Amino acid sequence: MSNEKSVKRIRLVLRTGSTVFGLSALALIITPQIFNALLGFTTSPELEWSMRMIGITLVALAGNMFSVASRGKDETVAYSGRVMLVSAFALGVLTLLIPVPLNWFTITYSIIGFGFSAAYGWAIASK
Repeated sequence: MSNEKSVKRIRLVLRTGSTVFGLSALALIITPQIFNALLGFTTSPELEWSMRMIGITLVALAGNMFSVASRGKDETVAYSGRVMLVSAFALGVLTLLIPVPLNWFTITYSIIGFGFSAAYGWAIASK
């Protein structure tokens, strides 16, 4: 699956995703209480600490996504695209399963996850 057109498109989606994850990471690290409120959670020091931990993990993911997109061999890029297709879809599903009433932010966040999953599917299917 090292079709040149497909790999080029996967690289584009990976770069775009790394930017979105990077911005989410900053929000989680800097203002976890706002992110919690947007999700509909009652914030607490424990939950804010947990969100900051997730933010740090997203920094690593964003950096790795950008690195693979920029420097990865075609086979590595294709593999990352398949992993991210499943992961983005799972993020959308998990967001909809949030243990609080759905609101505009959680629905938007899930749509972003499903949108990235679809973008990876489109990029992978490109021939």
